[in-house]
Amino acid sequence: MNLRLFLLLLFLTCIQIIQAQKNYSIKGIVKETASGEPIPYATVVIWNTTHGTATDSTGNFEITGIAPGSYRLQASFIGYKPTVTAEFRVANKDIFFPIELETASESLQEVSIVASPFRKTAESPLGLRVIGFKEIEKSAGGNRDISRVVQSFPGVASTAAFRNDLMVRGGGPSENRFFLDGVEIPNINHFSTQGASGGPVGIINPDFIREVNFYSAAFPAARGNALSSVLDFKLQDGNKEKFSLRGVVGASDVGLSANGPIGNKTTYQVSIRRSYLQFLFDMIGLPFLPTFTDAQFKIKHAFNKKNELTFIGLGAIDDMKLNTGKDDLSEKNQYILAYLPVVKQKTYTLGAVYKHFSGRNIHSLIVSRSQMNNKNIKYQDNDESTPENLMLDYRSDEIENKFRSENIFRLPYIQLQAGGNIDYSEYTNTTFQKLYTTIPRELHYQTDLGIWKWGLYATAIYESNNERFTASLGVRADANGYSSEMNNLLDQLSPRLSLSYRLFGDIYLNANAGRYYELPPYTVLGFKDNQGNYINKDNRLSYIRSDQAGIGLEYRPSSYLKFTAEGFYKKYDHYPMSLTDSIPLASKGTDYGVLGNEAVNSTATGRAYGMELMGRWYNYKGLTFIASYTYVRSEFKDGRGSGQYIPSAWDNRHLFTFSGTYALPRNWDIGTKLRIVGGAPYTPYDVEKSSFVDAWDASGNLYYDYSRFNSERLKPFTQLDIRIDKTFYLKKFMIGAYIDLQNVLNSKYKEQDVYIKTGKILNPDAPREQQRYELKPVERRTGTLLPSIGLMIEL
Repeated sequence: MNLRLFLLLLFLTCIQIIQAQKNYSIKGIVKETASGEPIPYATVVIWNTTHGTATDSTGNFEITGIAPGSYRLQASFIGYKPTVTAEFRVANKDIFFPIELETASESLQEVSIVASPFRKTAESPLGLRVIGFKEIEKSAGGNRDISRVVQSFPGVASTAAFRNDLMVRGGGPSENRFFLDGVEIPNINHFSTQGASGGPVGIINPDFIREVNFYSAAFPAARGNALSSVLDFKLQDGNKEKFSLRGVVGASDVGLSANGPIGNKTTYQVSIRRSYLQFLFDMIGLPFLPTFTDAQFKIKHAFNKKNELTFIGLGAIDDMKLNTGKDDLSEKNQYILAYLPVVKQKTYTLGAVYKHFSGRNIHSLIVSRSQMNNKNIKYQDNDESTPENLMLDYRSDEIENKFRSENIFRLPYIQLQAGGNIDYSEYTNTTFQKLYTTIPRELHYQTDLGIWKWGLYATAIYESNNERFTASLGVRADANGYSSEMNNLLDQLSPRLSLSYRLFGDIYLNANAGRYYELPPYTVLGFKDNQGNYINKDNRLSYIRSDQAGIGLEYRPSSYLKFTAEGFYKKYDHYPMSLTDSIPLASKGTDYGVLGNEAVNSTATGRAYGMELMGRWYNYKGLTFIASYTYVRSEFKDGRGSGQYIPSAWDNRHLFTFSGTYALPRNWDIGTKLRIVGGAPYTPYDVEKSSFVDAWDASGNLYYDYSRFNSERLKPFTQLDIRIDKTFYLKKFMIGAYIDLQNVLNSKYKEQDVYIKTGKILNPDAPREQQRYELKPVERRTGTLLPSIGLMIEL
């Protein structure tokens, strides 16, 4: 590693000597959002400067003399709401950047509203955070991965493991939804836990991202099936001016992307990445070696100023091998290798978005198809030499075909949104699994399930004079043909109300209340017993329901500084309860494998509540930072009938994060992230049950004592990351390099102690069902200083 750092520093020194820089132009067009008509003579300036211009009679503009770097534009014109654009980069060529202005309501025609990058909507005045591409690219410890970047925001808990699971405001990792330019994608991580959302590394190429709308509350009615968060990715368009090629060598992968024009009306961008994560995992001694490949594209064609069509594609191939070749395996790794399956996944999403702009109406049609092919294989002691050692053979496909219509109508004083969706999903599953409760048994079944789903939504939005008061009233209804418990839209009627009022000056009072529904995972819907019965359908499985309310204060002393304080309450009903463990599925889903492949009923109830404090300074005088604190409680009712609330697995209670970057002269950036996460509760192991030979051989793992569910608690963990970036803008290309030091304090996190079998049977003369392995306790501590370097070249 020292040699790699020396070579990198030597390379940067040589580049510094020959560095040369020139200026470029920002070109673009200012259009009306609803009609697509150009807006002549609008003012366009570089945000927080006076450097700018006005559009010509056709709405086009050009700002010259732009040094390489990251910028936002601010645009304004009488009768329109002023806007600050997403952040974008000017590197080694001119760039074309379109801007859309939204027509102001009649009550706003003569009023000046201060534009800010801190955008909020009338529908989501609480819980909405807008994340720019620079925050993703230069976040310390983030590895250019959006799932890690959002951990800097309030309400987001994480595990100490090398994974990207998202637990938002006390909710489980299965309660999140993801969209790319309006196209829903099933997951955003490689080696994703089926039925949940986490994995070790993200799929989405950060070079494609323009910005991300991260909702932790007040979800838009157009974005259904979410209980904890929605990540709505806004992707960049290809540069309309010139071709660009970008290569990236990161901490875990190497990638190549290209973008540019195809004729006068079409732009594209495409990328492919290949990991060498297995070498990093091998180097730090992890027991599994993952390899992944992913590809992504976006093609956008403008037929004319009123019609456009966008094609989006995202795919990944994941292959995990177990790191069994080492002779000096640690006892901690021996424990993991005993139960961890070999995981192979293939996923893709293809989608098309058609938009028609007609005066006061925007009509969108979204069509997509997604597939997730998942295989989990496990042999006892990882010995594949005999079929009798097979413990798990799980193979499944999830295929979703989606059609959605969205409409926005702009009327005097009110904006209406309405739409609906029709989906057809297929879920197939072939499972063989060894199980143990009080006796060993085997599970064999095959599923071939087809489900029609449909939904409707409508929202009315009002904005008063100078946006002093805004209100949004919406309703959504969803249903499907799985069973009679789910096929009536009125049974899943989800109203929601959002209000915002400017108390005085720049202080706002915001509030939201709503009911939200989520369909249980396909793994739950398609589970069968050995007789081929849909057990969970027979158990009257239903949609999960969550009633949520929040209230908060917002203070904006300037366009670049914002403070918020928000309180929230979430009540859960009809959550799937495991009939084997008597715990809700909400407390599962942060390990490799499958969530929900078991018998459940919809009887679990729970709640999550707390408060969030955040201060955010955005890109002023070179400084960007987020400081946040969250107090959160997450609890579910005891499944054994006591009626008492007990902590869920995500009851961390205290979360604190400071994350920031500072731009130094000569294109240097330094960033840091300090994260303190309160100790999570855990369930002690049932060592006596686990020691039975039949029990251990069925799973290769310990069994929890669920009669003491989450009765113990781990200690908090702390991690400090530091990152240094240097960017060189040369005549023909741009070079960026970084050093990212994760866990610079080398903090050690004390995990729950485990046991491994020694191979010795304590009572070999006893009957098979009474024989026990000798189990050896193993202390687990994780955390190590992890330095990594990266290099980006753009032509």
